[in-house]
Amino acid sequence: GVEGVRCYPSHKEMLDAEQLDAVSICTYNATHAECAIYALNKGVNVLLEKPMSVTTEEAVDIMKAEKKSGKILSIGFQPRLDANMQMIKKIVDTGVLGKIYYIQTGGGRRRGIPNSTFIEKKTAGIGALGDIGCYSLDMVLNAIGYPKPLTVTGYTSNYFGTSPVYNNPTDAARFDVDDFAAAFVRLEGDIVLDFRISWAMHIDTPGDTIILGTEGALRIPSTDCWNGSVGGPMTLYHDVAGQQTETVIPIIPNSQGWGGLFYQKIRSFLDAIKEGGEPPVPSSQILYNQAIIDGIVKSAKAGREIEIQIPSID
Repeated sequence: GVEGVRCYPSHKEMLDAEQLDAVSICTYNATHAECAIYALNKGVNVLLEKPMSVTTEEAVDIMKAEKKSGKILSIGFQPRLDANMQMIKKIVDTGVLGKIYYIQTGGGRRRGIPNSTFIEKKTAGIGALGDIGCYSLDMVLNAIGYPKPLTVTGYTSNYFGTSPVYNNPTDAARFDVDDFAAAFVRLEGDIVLDFRISWAMHIDTPGDTIILGTEGALRIPSTDCWNGSVGGPMTLYHDVAGQQTETVIPIIPNSQGWGGLFYQKIRSFLDAIKEGGEPPVPSSQILYNQAIIDGIVKSAKAGREIEIQIPSID
C-alpha cells in the first residue's frame, strides 16, 4: 500500500486541509460542477472527467471559476490522444473534403446498460448522452473546429433501461435517465449534424460516422464504446481525374504504451501545468458539446426544435 494517504469525507474538507497542485474529478455527473468550482476557487488545477456537467448553465459556472482562478481546467476526452482519432482531424484539415455541410455521428451498444450511479438523475443527471454520446460529438466537432451550435431537435427514451426484461429488475425500477437519444443539430457555417446514441437497442449500431463535404466524404466505422479508437479502417470517398475513388485509411497501431490513453490524458494535463501550457482539452470547446447535450434534453422535453442558448462567461 501507499503510506501517508489521508482520506476525507468530502471534497471541501480535503481542499480546505491540503495544499494541492491539481485534482482529478471523477465523481458522478451531478457533482462535477460543485467539485470543479470549489477546487478552482481554491487555486487548484482541475482535470474534470466527462461529461463536463449536466447542464449548460453548470458548464458556464465552471468556466467562470476557471477564468477567475487563472488555473488549468482540462476535460477528460482521452480519445483525442488516439492516433486514428487525430487522423480524422488531419484529413479534414487538409481540405480534401472541401466545405463540410453534413455530419452523421453517434454509435452505441446493442446491450450495454451500466448501473451504479449512471442510471439515476439524482446522480448522473443524464444517461447515454453524457456517458458515450459526448465522445462521438467531440470526435466530429473537434475535427471541424468546434463551430457554435445554433438549434436542436432532440429525442430521448429509456424503453430498455426501465424494462426488467432487458435490465436487472432492481436497476430497472430506479432507472430514470435516457438509454437512447437522437437529434438534428444546426451548426454555424451552414452545417447540419445528425446524431444518435444508445446503451441498448435491437441493432448492433445506429450507423457509421459520415462527414460529407463538397469535394469528398469520410466514413468512420462505428464502435460500441466511444472512449478509445475508431471501429475499423476509415474510407475516404473522392474523385480522382474524374473517377469515383475510395481510399482506405489503415488503422494506426496503438503506440501509447503503459497505461494507454487514460495515462496519456493525465500525463498531458500534468505537463500543461508543469510547462505553463494550454489545457489539452479546453473548456471553451466542450462548452459547445455540453450545450448540444443539454439542448437535446430540453428539446425532447418540449417536443419541438429549440434555439441553443449559451450564457456569457463574462
